[in-house]
Amino acid sequence: MTINWSRLTDPFPPEDIEWKPGAITRDKTKGLAMAYITARAVQERLDEVFGPGRWKNEFRQGPEGGVLCRIYFQNDDGEWVWREDGADNTDVEAVKGGLSNAMKRAGAALGIGRYLYKLPQQWVRLDERGRFAEEPRLPAEHLPEGYRPTRPARAERPAPQGEREPAAPSGMPRAGERRVVRPAGQREEPLPF
Repeated sequence: MTINWSRLTDPFPPEDIEWKPGAITRDKTKGLAMAYITARAVQERLDEVFGPGRWKNEFRQGPEGGVLCRIYFQNDDGEWVWREDGADNTDVEAVKGGLSNAMKRAGAALGIGRYLYKLPQQWVRLDERGRFAEEPRLPAEHLPEGYRPTRPARAERPAPQGEREPAAPSGMPRAGERRVVRPAGQREEPLPF
């Protein structure tokens, strides 16, 4: 089996991206949108690239109570190689959160979802509970090639009478617009293992 190494670094559709506020303004009306994928998305990408029987993970105690995740996978020669990273346990569901975060970080060591660290900063309005009042947007260059939404985004719903749709920030698709832009040199090189 020949491994498609570039598939590891392919972007995820917006439906697979989750968001949380990073920094919050002093008046608590806006939050800096931080994108992330779930550990399950990492597992699914590993299944797609290597096949379910050609990768496995191992967890160990990390320094100061954290957890380390090592992802083993078979390269093109069938040799088992690995990447590893770790995380602290979390405040909510401490052990499960630590395991998930360590797996996501180990996946990023393989290039899975690493592009999310490069997204442009985006401040999004928060509701009274501190959650995003609207869905943050992914720039077109960070969407999968040929992407077609599986569910309509909130911004694609018709605006009430008399209201206009707000202008999309530069480089971002407007509601209902579907385009894929891949600037030359934007794609990372395949991993050399």
